[in-house]
Amino acid sequence: MAFGVRLRVSGDYACFTRPEMKVERVSYDVMTPSAARGILEAIHWKPAIKWIVEEIRVLKPIRFQSIRRNEVGAKAPVTAIRKAMRSDDLGDLSLVVEDHRQQRAATVLANVDYVISARFELTPKADGSDNPGKHLDTFNRRTRKGQCFHQPCLGTREFPARFELIEPDAPLPTPETETPDLGFGTPRDLGFMLYDIDHGGDRSSLFFRATLDRGVMKVPPPDSPEIRR
Repeated sequence: MAFGVRLRVSGDYACFTRPEMKVERVSYDVMTPSAARGILEAIHWKPAIKWIVEEIRVLKPIRFQSIRRNEVGAKAPVTAIRKAMRSDDLGDLSLVVEDHRQQRAATVLANVDYVISARFELTPKADGSDNPGKHLDTFNRRTRKGQCFHQPCLGTREFPARFELIEPDAPLPTPETETPDLGFGTPRDLGFMLYDIDHGGDRSSLFFRATLDRGVMKVPPPDSPEIRR
């Protein structure tokens, strides 16, 4: 795996929201590739590189928990934000949380533990000062020190992620228990899962058919025919 990394992430709760269930949030069974990419980018990202997630390992049994939490049911209009930016005056750009607070149910994952295997590629924005070794060293150094641009999260910002680098010569951790919900015995079909958003195109949602086999969910490469719109 050239210029690849392996990152262990864990947390008390996670919510990788299914886009078809927006009102009452329901999490996917496993971390989505886009959520994994977000964690990697929180540690190290530059316009010169693009992270590609290759597989996600699930180390703990999949457990769901129902909770209720407060959310804000409105957001500041884009036109008001643009107007404030142009005029350098906040004006009426405000949102009173108490007026828009809503209590919603959510089905989230509890006590999660994953290993993300990923690699990166240089983009057309890379210049002469960029090379794969430099970015790999930077990512490894920042991860060992616990450094990040912003706190990585497990689906939503209220669920922070702990992260730890798995050194190249270290063995991969194995699941705590070999249970059917992790795909031991028979591979488990997870259905269509959100792959990512087409940020470079029409910003449509991309999906792929996810399967969990012996605790491992393989992620197709970006140009794979397995990825559908």
